Amino acid sequence: MAIEGVARAGTRVEALGAPRTAADRAFDALRAAIVEGELAPGAALTEVEQATRLGVSRTPVREAFARLIAAGLATERGPRTLVVSEIEPDDVTALFELRTALDEQAARLAARRSGADGATERFSELAARFAAVDPTTLATDDPHRHDYYALVAEFDAALDESLSGSPYLATAIQSTRVHLARVRRLARDDDDRLARSAAEHGSIARAIADGDPERAAAATRLHLHEALTSIHAHLPRSGDDTKERP
Repeated sequence: MAIEGVARAGTRVEALGAPRTAADRAFDALRAAIVEGELAPGAALTEVEQATRLGVSRTPVREAFARLIAAGLATERGPRTLVVSEIEPDDVTALFELRTALDEQAARLAARRSGADGATERFSELAARFAAVDPTTLATDDPHRHDYYALVAEFDAALDESLSGSPYLATAIQSTRVHLARVRRLARDDDDRLARSAAEHGSIARAIADGDPERAAAATRLHLHEALTSIHAHLPRSGDDTKERP
């Protein structure tokens, strides 16, 4: 399952409706740039450069940098040297080990609760929309496939809503999504793989709509296995001078 939801997730301040600070805005902008690949792994992060780019003072940028480090998106390399964190194949495998445990349980719970608050209809609609995705529909003028990922984000949002009674599980899932979003961007999009991924998402959504927990979990497990296999086939390795940067 796609993981942009954590990149959009707000802070406690936002949840309470309080005004967002310059540090909040700087963090969101830097996080989005890292996830989208605008700031590539290994790229240096300096207060002066980013403050100028974002149009803020150095203080909120400094605060944003600390939050990037805490989120695992930036790494300190010696005194006063900060870089965007690398993503290695072993990191991806470890991330998917956690993701499999979390997402399978989320799919089970969503299927068990599918009869509540129109969830059956919502997941049925999502299944139909995923079924309509194929390489032809993906071959658009949008190189980042924003429409496709917006659909995946809708699926994630529906899943999150079904986990309203399991806040710890929902929070754990959201915490993985920003890193998974980075992995997807670095691995590069493959329209054939995205079409298969859409079919896999559709199978999960259909099983949830049907109220079949174990089928939903099995469909999730298959999707994650296929996703990990594809990512390992495309993910650039650090230190490879020939690798592409998004």
